[in-house]
Amino acid sequence: MVSNHTLQAYAKVLLKKGLNIQKGQILVVNTPVEASEFTAILTKEAYEYGASQVVFNWRCDTTSRLRYEYETIAQFDTLPDWRRDFSLYYYHKGAAFLSLISANPYLMNGIDTKKIFAWQKAQNTALKEYIDGMMASKTTWLVAAVPSRIWAHLLYPKQTEEEAYELLWKQIIHSSRADGSDPMADWDAHLKTLLVRRTWMTEHHFISLHYTNSLGTDLTIGLPETHVWQGGTEETANHILFNANIPTEEIYSAPQANNVNGIVYNTKPLVYNGNIIDNFNLTFKDGKVIEVHAEKGEDILQQLITIDEGACRLGEVALIPYHSPISLSNILFYETLFDENASCHLALGAAYPTCLENGAALSKKDAAKAGINDSMIHVDFMVGSKDLAITGTTKDGMPVPIFTKGDWVQ
Repeated sequence: MVSNHTLQAYAKVLLKKGLNIQKGQILVVNTPVEASEFTAILTKEAYEYGASQVVFNWRCDTTSRLRYEYETIAQFDTLPDWRRDFSLYYYHKGAAFLSLISANPYLMNGIDTKKIFAWQKAQNTALKEYIDGMMASKTTWLVAAVPSRIWAHLLYPKQTEEEAYELLWKQIIHSSRADGSDPMADWDAHLKTLLVRRTWMTEHHFISLHYTNSLGTDLTIGLPETHVWQGGTEETANHILFNANIPTEEIYSAPQANNVNGIVYNTKPLVYNGNIIDNFNLTFKDGKVIEVHAEKGEDILQQLITIDEGACRLGEVALIPYHSPISLSNILFYETLFDENASCHLALGAAYPTCLENGAALSKKDAAKAGINDSMIHVDFMVGSKDLAITGTTKDGMPVPIFTKGDWVQ
């Protein structure tokens, strides 16, 4: 069994290297009921670090599925005020937000997708202030993982239930760099490496990136004039340093919303709201998706890119070497938090304003003028491969190799 000591080490990594919880700060934890034991360990650690209050938003996949099965679509059109007020109340208090997630890629198989998209629109409309605040790093937030028995069985089908569950716990903790002799030092070294990478990219002031591989990807992504590269440590308006994803291997920036052209093929399945979309390609012209093909989940993908005006444009470009630790595990996790950190990826929808110089202080209108996209969605999909080549073009038209054979050139 994974020891309490190891789970405590993982909790400490999430609280200090992820959220950087502050003395007197409130912690809001979104967590599955199946993870109650770990949530209790994490809660104790949070109080030990000085959290003034820990509050919970529990969820259950089984009851969520039943809601979609039995309730009419009218019940999905509006988010109740109390749900909106819960998030906004603690957001206005400057709370730290931790979301613990588990994968269940088949959760919504057979469910009317109109209900799924109606509920997403309702949530994103009601919680716009909260979501925009997270995207602009106005408070600290973190997405991390906990195992579930369904997820464990999916990844380790030949093991007993308990063996699979323990193996998944160990893999999550290992991928999160929390199982070494000194996890805090390991994270400091890792974040330093990401800082070197993102500084190198920012200092080149690339105007575009060109992607090619043997699958047929041939995509040119324009970059805003004032773009910067992020990754690892971020900073709130109150100058609190935090890391929004654990695990993380990426550096990322914002594409220019109206300057993406060509075709791109996915390299890993996209799990979207309990449905799988796979073997798909997207064709872009002047930033907009103009053609979609998918062997699996094409109807969902078509609905996704029409959910609002910005959903058919890119909001993120992220670089991860093919030979990154999560990729080398040779595990398809069916969970974007992990799969995106095993592969270069792009995201449909909203861009992070922090990917512009002083972007967090810009109005929506000024951010749009600077070239970044806005949408109620932000959906990552994986495009990295072992033969991916990426070439940057500088302001004076010089090509600079960035990736070759799936990895950094330098």
